[in-house]
Amino acid sequence: MQYGDQAWVLHRQWLLRCHRCCQSVGGPVTFQFDIETAAVPNGEGHWKAHLTDRWNIGDNPNGGYLVAAALQPVRQLCSHPDPISVTAHFLRPGMGDADADLTASLLRTGRSVTTARASLSQGGRVRLEVLAAFGDLDRGSGHGHVVTEAMPDIPLPEDCVDRSRLEQGVEMHIKSRVNTRVHPDYATATALKKAETIGWVRFADGREPDTLSAVLFADAFPPPIFGLLGRIGWVPTIELTVHVRQRPAPGWVCGRFVTEDLHDGRMIESGTLWDSKASLFARSRQLAMLLPDAEGK
Repeated sequence: MQYGDQAWVLHRQWLLRCHRCCQSVGGPVTFQFDIETAAVPNGEGHWKAHLTDRWNIGDNPNGGYLVAAALQPVRQLCSHPDPISVTAHFLRPGMGDADADLTASLLRTGRSVTTARASLSQGGRVRLEVLAAFGDLDRGSGHGHVVTEAMPDIPLPEDCVDRSRLEQGVEMHIKSRVNTRVHPDYATATALKKAETIGWVRFADGREPDTLSAVLFADAFPPPIFGLLGRIGWVPTIELTVHVRQRPAPGWVCGRFVTEDLHDGRMIESGTLWDSKASLFARSRQLAMLLPDAEGK
């Protein structure tokens, strides 16, 4: 066994011990999202990770989870703490309960922004390519002008519908990791005949939101196209871009996602995330495909 392989085995054993210890004392010290996206160095420019299937939707890991895992090596390389712009291209589905090989390199390091490239491979095939810019969102620019978008009117999380109660058509393993509550008006597919989803999201184990979690939450809601067409198939992402605008306050995160453009089986979805103080903290945009389900609907 080479040193890199031995280090990876020891690192995984430490993560598992840490997770069991957290559970035994009744309060997580290290949270599931951090444990299950962790990456350990495996030679210059290379890292290893183990992707769990607990973030799966059906047979495949959630795309935002994959992006977060791919960004962990970048966070180790750069001095800036916050992803402020992330663009991910999904080349093929990821695999849950499987090891992953990660690469990362810095393209440019500046005073306010570090730009980097990362990739995630499994089974000898690249699954994901990422280009990201990192900054420090606690370091103000001195500009005082603000243009923003108000958070939509939405009932409190306890008055919204838990996503686990909605008809999904696939096994939602991710519900053990993320609590998603959908606005009651949007909980029934096609009820409003609008390609829109509004709801709340947070980590199931109490982890507070941060800038890295924006890439996960931007891909954690039901596809808004279901609100217009119903559950008609699989909606795999081709490309996802997330812009993080500020660090979020603790608590639930509100999300609004709209499909604005559907043509020839491909669609564009825009999303906005607000923190518990109703401050806009992230925006997203993705290109996705609409694939028929097994019944050809």
